[in-house]
Parts: sequence; structure tokens; C-alpha cells
Amino acid sequence: MGRYLSDCLCVVIVILTGVAPARSADQPPQRRPNVLFIAVDDLRPQLGCYGDDFMRTPQLDKFASQGRLFHRHYVQVPTCGASRCALLTGQYPHTPDGISNMAVRDRMSGRPEQSEPESFAHHFRRSGYRTVCLGKISHYVDGLIYNYDHTGSGNLEMPHSWDDVGLPYGKWKNGWDSFFGYADGSGRVPGVSPPLESADVPDEGYPDGLIAQAAIDNLHELKDEPFLLCVGFFKPHLPFCAPQKYFDLYDPASLPPSPNPEPPVDVDPRSLHRSSEMFGKYKHPVADPLTNDEHHRRLRQAYFACVSYVDAQVGKVLNELERLDLADDTIVVVWGDHGWHLGDQTLWGKHTTFERALRSTLIVRTPHMASPGEPTSGIVETVDLYPTLTSLCAIDAPPDLDGQSFAPLLDDPEATVKSTAFGFWKHDSRTLRTDRYRLVHLPANSNDPESFELYDHVSDPFETRNIAAKHPGVVSQLQSRFEVLDRPTGEE
Repeated sequence: MGRYLSDCLCVVIVILTGVAPARSADQPPQRRPNVLFIAVDDLRPQLGCYGDDFMRTPQLDKFASQGRLFHRHYVQVPTCGASRCALLTGQYPHTPDGISNMAVRDRMSGRPEQSEPESFAHHFRRSGYRTVCLGKISHYVDGLIYNYDHTGSGNLEMPHSWDDVGLPYGKWKNGWDSFFGYADGSGRVPGVSPPLESADVPDEGYPDGLIAQAAIDNLHELKDEPFLLCVGFFKPHLPFCAPQKYFDLYDPASLPPSPNPEPPVDVDPRSLHRSSEMFGKYKHPVADPLTNDEHHRRLRQAYFACVSYVDAQVGKVLNELERLDLADDTIVVVWGDHGWHLGDQTLWGKHTTFERALRSTLIVRTPHMASPGEPTSGIVETVDLYPTLTSLCAIDAPPDLDGQSFAPLLDDPEATVKSTAFGFWKHDSRTLRTDRYRLVHLPANSNDPESFELYDHVSDPFETRNIAAKHPGVVSQLQSRFEVLDRPTGEE
């Protein structure tokens, strides 16, 4: 198998699962289904299939028409590395370190193989699957521990999970330059590089085009054995770089503005941030990037262009899966590692406990699934993916997972698996989402008193007003649901 130095991603997980036809007793048992896992970084659920008609996402729309689109999928932590740690382990962040981008590294790297698997990929590997990581699945983009300047140990971030891990560097010198890559082969220089680029290059002129081709090559090499192929695309993560043809799909002047550009009334200031990922790490071409409406429209165009670019790359991989006659033997899931603010609530980026940061894309397809193309409004969490995959592949799940399988929603989109999704962030804040409400709890500290935020998604779907003070009974009732998180846990 060709080896690519890989970049473990999170944007999106795509998994296709096959259902074996009935066999007579004298026939050999059919092997377990393959798993194609596609993650997309910073992919908020703003696609054509989610009802946004102006979006140009034909490949993911087609995929959703064949599978199950989840309207209410919530990640555990609104940042890349920690969200992926919850995905890989099926566990909530039970310690403060669990919300760090280094959560996977701190939990897994440098440790001997132990009785419990380090991740669902490790569990699949032990169960006879060939496991391959191509792109960003955990935090480090090629699976090797380096700093952003590419100094560091170079040890494997997840030493027991992968048979092969890598990333096609192409014209970029290393993994981080590729992740923050521009069309000339350079990487980001903080405070100097632009936040967007639209070069007249083919899809392979940026890293995600190379990742798609590498994924296709791996499908050819893996097709004769049970496999877990994890493919992590970079875009639409900053910088917003994509070929010009994808920018041409969107007119900045005609794009819809944010429906909630102001901060929520009565919000705790700790729930907001300075959008430093966008405005602190890139050099903008205007003097007032925080308030320049024309520049904001250009940034929105660039984000959507990157979504369309990655949509095309996902389509290439799925089309090759079909062409190789692997679809009926493969589980497919598309997963975004968290949402993203595009000027919503004055914010740009993730790193909040608002719906925009914690709700993300999830689409799952299984061959012969009931009611293909019917979406579900059932609440699911990222931690639920681990037990769902093991259930679909007839692998016993470890006993200490926090998630639970949402396979019933794949059989019946009207089913109910759980009533609450939990989220975690800085200041020891915790949030939960129910069918109607989002509650945020910010504990007291040396500078701030304890506070709660309550948003009613029936009357206020964009979280424009904190109504906790007016509804103490609802706050008290919902707060009791946090008690499930306070169980004793093992090492994190």
C-alpha cells in the first residue's frame, strides 16, 4: 500500500455500511463491512441538504439523499483536537485537559498498548481491520507530534491505532504548512499571511485535492480486505483557500447576512471571545476588519467556496467507492468536528458554547437502510459514533463509553435515542441541549459570580436573548441533568 505522510482530520465523517444478504449454512460467513470515515474541519451544517438553497454542495446533497442526515448532531467541545478526542474515545472530557487541542496527544502518545483500546480505530485494528489514517483525524495533521514550526518529537500521536498513517505533502514542506497551505507551497506566517486565497489552480493545487486522490489510491489497495479508512479534509478551516472556480460560485453581494449578528441580550461576557483565530492570526487587507461589512461578505464568500471545494473532493472519493463496487460492503459517515461562527453573535470562529459552534454536520449512509434520504431530528452526540460503528460492524464496544449507539435512528428516522447533548468549554463551563432549550452553566471564580444562560429554541432559534433570570424553574430542572456527568471516571 502506498504510504502518505498523513494529517488526521475532523470535519466530516463519512461512513457507508453494507448489509449482507442471507446465506445458507454451508456458505462461508460474509466479512464485516468496511468503514470509510470522512471528517471535515470547521464544517457547520450549512449545506444544500440542510435547506440552504444558495449553497453549492451537490455531492454532499446527493449523499444525504441516499443516507440519513442528522439535523441535531452536537460535538462535545468546540475546538478541533478535543472534539476529535471525544470522537475517537467515545468519552466526554472528564478532566480540564480534555478540552485542549492536545487531548489526544496527552491521552495516547508515548504509552504502551494496554488492555483497553486507545481509540475506536485501535479497537477495529484489534478486531481484524486494516486501519489507515489519511489527513486530519486527530489533532496532528500527519499523525506525528510536531509544533506549528515543525519542531518537536515526531512521535506518533496515536501509536496503536493505525496500520498506516500519512499525508501527501505535495509542494508543501511539512504537515502544518500543508494544513495552512497556500497555492505557492507556502504555509501560514501568523499575522502576515492573508485569511483567504483564490488561485487559478486545479483541485490538486491545494492539499485537499491531493488528499482526495490519495484516498482513491488507498481504496484500490484496500478493497480486498476489511478496512477502516479515515480521511480528514482540511477545508473550510482557515485560511480560506480554494481554487478560483469555487469562489466564482458565490457573489459576495448577494449572500444572505448572518441572522443574529449582535451578541445575545444578557449574555455572560465569558461566553464571547475576540475572534482571535480570524483577526489575530492573519493580516487583513482593510484597516477595520472587525467592522468592515464588505470585507465580511468576502470572508463569507471564501468560507462557502471552501465548503464547495471540499464537497467536490468528498464526491470524488464516494464516486470511486461506487465504481469499485465497494458501496454495498462499506459503512459511510460524513462528520464535521464542530460548527463555526460567520459573524454570528459578533463572533468569527468556534470556541463558544453557542449552537453555532457545537452543532455540526453529520450524515450516515448504510446500504439497504430504511427510508434513505429521510432526515432525522433525533438528538445525537459525537461520542455516540464509536458505539454506533461497533454496533454496525458487530464488534463488542468497551464498557466505559459515554456514548450510545444511534443505530435505531438509521432504521427509523422518527426514533428517539437520547434527550440531551452535553458540551464543555473553558471557565469550567458546561452546556446541554434538549429538544427545546440550551442551558449554559458558568461556575463562579475569583472574578465572576456563577451564572446561567437559557435559550429557548422554539421562540428564539438563533439564541439572541438569555432568559435564565425569567425562568429559574426551567434552569433548575435542566441543571439536574448535569449530574450524569459527575460519575467516577478512569484516567483521562
